[in-house]
Formats: sequence, structure tokens, C-alpha cells
Amino acid sequence: MMDIVSGPIGSCSKEHQKIYQDWFNYADSDGDGRLTGNDATKFLAMSKLSRSELKEVWAIADSKRQGFLGFKEFITAMQLIALAQAGHEITLDLLSSGIDLENLNPPVMEGLTILMAKIKQAPKKPESEKANWFSSSRSSKKLFLNSVTSIVDGLKKLYTEKLKPLEVTYHFNDFVSPLLTNSDFDARPMVMLLGQYSTGKTTFITHLLKSSYPGAHIGPEPTTDRFVVVMSGHDERSIPGNTIAVQADMPFGGLTTFGTTFLSKFQCSQMPHPLLEHISFVDTPGVLSGEKQRTQRSYDFTGVTSWFAAKCDLILLLFDPHKLDISDEFKRVIGSLHGNDDKIRVVLNKADQVDTQQLMRVYGALMWSLGKVLNTPEVMRVYIGSFNDKPVNEVATGPIGKELFEKEQEDLLSDLKDIPKKACDRRINEFVKRARAAKIHAYIISHLKKEMPAMMGKAKVQQRLLDNLEDEFSKVQKEFHLPAGDFPNIEQFREILSGYNIDKFEKLKPKMIKAVDDMLGYDIPELLKNFRNPYE
Repeated sequence: MMDIVSGPIGSCSKEHQKIYQDWFNYADSDGDGRLTGNDATKFLAMSKLSRSELKEVWAIADSKRQGFLGFKEFITAMQLIALAQAGHEITLDLLSSGIDLENLNPPVMEGLTILMAKIKQAPKKPESEKANWFSSSRSSKKLFLNSVTSIVDGLKKLYTEKLKPLEVTYHFNDFVSPLLTNSDFDARPMVMLLGQYSTGKTTFITHLLKSSYPGAHIGPEPTTDRFVVVMSGHDERSIPGNTIAVQADMPFGGLTTFGTTFLSKFQCSQMPHPLLEHISFVDTPGVLSGEKQRTQRSYDFTGVTSWFAAKCDLILLLFDPHKLDISDEFKRVIGSLHGNDDKIRVVLNKADQVDTQQLMRVYGALMWSLGKVLNTPEVMRVYIGSFNDKPVNEVATGPIGKELFEKEQEDLLSDLKDIPKKACDRRINEFVKRARAAKIHAYIISHLKKEMPAMMGKAKVQQRLLDNLEDEFSKVQKEFHLPAGDFPNIEQFREILSGYNIDKFEKLKPKMIKAVDDMLGYDIPELLKNFRNPYE
């Protein structure tokens, strides 16, 4: 199986590097070490390549989807342009196809030499003029954009300055989601695998990695008894949950809310691997069924899956043709994924263990079972295959089945390939969702505070509000014209609210709400406008 993702690494001679440095300094008019937006389009247009070709150049050079080109990415872009001018088709594998990049001449940039000569002759602007530029009406916008280095960096600053104060004021972290840290923004995309025991979750990960990860156990019995995050590291090692949860550079601090009992069933397995430099995997304990469900877990299993679901970029539900029943615990687990439906993919694994006729019936039965649990009118995407290192059992499936499995596996792998590319879009999506949820939470909390009496009978009114929470939600929805689907789960909200004194909550602070509205309506669109592929 080919690597899911790879990134071009440009290299060139010292002579060419000096030329590119001069070009980069010229193109980067702000002098902030980033080539974005108009600067990029003006400079790259000198190559006389078509807009579609330049779009591909940018997409390959900006492989991390930062929304800008640093000097290293700029060299990659220049080399791609030089190859395109020589008649090569621009593809992801072009720079790693054995071409001698050291001696590749810089591309022809029409008119560049003359423009650079004029810049050198032009007198420098006095400092007073620079100060006037900053004091203009657009200075706050420019200063914000100049102080960030990428979309993710911009989201970090917006969160700290505009969203976090609202979350802290109205205890959003206690009701909905823990406060975010820098590591939450910087974390690699994650894929979580869920399913009953022995459906092939661990085997699926080792199949993609082409090797076993530290602490992996595979067998027909329930072998994975803990949540395991498989991620990139300098050497092979396993880190216990209590240790990984307190590491500032890891995005797992929020798991401390599930207690020591859970953290003893959580670990991080690190190993050097090119795929893990782009994607991390979350292997989970097999969901219990039958009599085993009566054995209560020592921690909130569905709460943990819900926490990971919010953090993950893709959730794979694995099924075995011989285990299609969806147990009560599995129903609760699938229910905990609510709000993350767009991330869910279903995998019918080990499909080569049944013949074509049985597979047709198994597929129908699986769709029927899922329809009852997911409660959505849309048909869920189901991938059929046998995700292990053994050859497909053609005796059972026949040649038609083998061809089907190969196509299905290609589709799933292409879905996985897209994860790093879409990671930035996913972060923006999750950030906007969180901002809207925090706003609604602030409206609810401030409304409940307003309903409390000034002097007598506070305990009585608090109990009435708890009992009639659905009506209070409805009042908030009508007053602020909010969509009903964005409101939190009533029972869960009531349970947490019962531990608080409503009278101690803050009143509505319109300035905080306005700051979040400005962030959603202006700051984030400006951020996306300045840090994106300028040819899209």
C-alpha cells in the first residue's frame, strides 16, 4: 500500500538559494517572512503560467495548509514553476521523481530583474510615514493580521482574546467542553476507531502502518482493554495516561476530568513513522455486547468517546459480518457521537469471510440496524473490505468480490488521504461551532440568572427553573432567534446545573457577545481571506 500522504522537500544549491532569498525578500512586501494573498499572486504571475497551474503550485508548496509560503515553501514553488516551464505536468510526486533539484535553474520571471533594480534605487520611506500608515483607520485590522503567522495561529489569538473570556465568565468549560490550550490547536488530525471486540480495529491500524505499534495486541478475544493514541515520536515507547494528560504539548489535558480510573486505562504509543507525522490514530476498547454489558466499566466510557469524537477528524465504526447486532452499550456510544455525524464512516471489515450472496444479505442487515440507531434520513456511507495484510479470500468472494474490495479500500484510503488537507478547514469548522455553542450557553445562563428573585425564595425558584428547563430553553430561543438544534442536551444540562447556585451566575454582558459576533462576522473571514490558496 502506498503512503497516504507525502510532502515535497525542496533543496537547491547555495547559489540558487541566494537568488531565491532576494526574490522572496522582494515578494514579501510586509517583511514578515510570509508570502500571502496579493503579494503571492502578483509575484507568481510573472511566471506566465495559467491560473490553474499556479493553483496546483500553491497547493503542493503549501503542503501543511498554513495559508502562506515561508522561504522553504517558496523554493518548492519556484522549482515547480521551473519544471512546469520546462514542460512537466505539475503533480504531487514531481519533486521526488528523481529530478536533479540541486542544478535546476530558477524559473523565468518576466520583468522581475527590472522591478528589483527600481526598488534598490528608490529612496526609503521616512519613519514618520510608516507611523502614519499604522495610525490609519485600518490599523487594528492590519496589526492583527501582521501579528499572526497562519490560520491556526490566528484562531489561537481570537480564542484567547475574544472567545475564552466569554467561556470563563459563563462556566462553559464545566457544562460543555474544557477550555482549549495551544496544544489543542497544534495537534495533528486524529482518526478514532470504534467497534465491538475482534472487529479488526487494531489490525486496521497496523495494516496502514505496515507494522505493529508499541503495546498492540491482536486476537479473537477482547485484547485492547484501554484507549490508545498512536502518534509520531522519535523512538518506540508507551506513555501512561496520567503522564500524557499533564504534558502541556499534548492535547489530552481535558481527559483529567474522567479521573484516575480512566487515566489508568489510557496510554499513548509513540513510534517514528511517516504516516504518523500527518495523522494520529485512537484505538479503543471493544464495545461490550451480550452478558458482558452487565459488567459495568469503572469509568464513563461514552463520555470518553464523546470527548474524543469532538477532537477527531474522522470516526470509523467497524463491523464484522458475524457481529452485526448493535448492543445497548454500542447504541449509547453511537449516541455520544451526536453533533459529529459528518465525521462518521462505517467499515464492514472481514467481508471476505462470507460469499457474495451472504455479503449482500449482511450489507442489508447492517444498513437496517444502523438506520434504527442513527436516526438520520441520509444513507450512511459503508466501506466494504478486509483491512489486514492477508490476501483476499477469493474462494469465498470470487473475482467480482475481490475487485469490489479493492475499489472500496481505495475509496477509504483516499478519504484518509484527504484528512491532512482538510485538517485546517476542520479546525475552523469546530472553532465556529464552539463559538456558537458558547454564545447560546451564555444566553441560557444569563437568562436563568435574570429569572432569579432579588431577595426571598431563591431556592424555590431555582428548583422551578430546573424542573421547567425545557420551557426556559424555549424562551431563550424565541428571545434571541436561535436555532433549536444548537441547544445542549436538556438532561445533561440539568444534571450539571443542579450543582450550581444560579444566583451566583453573571448577567448578560453585551460587549462579550459583540466581541464573539465580530469574530465570527469579520475576523475569521478576514483571516481566511489572507491565509488561503490565492488562486482558488
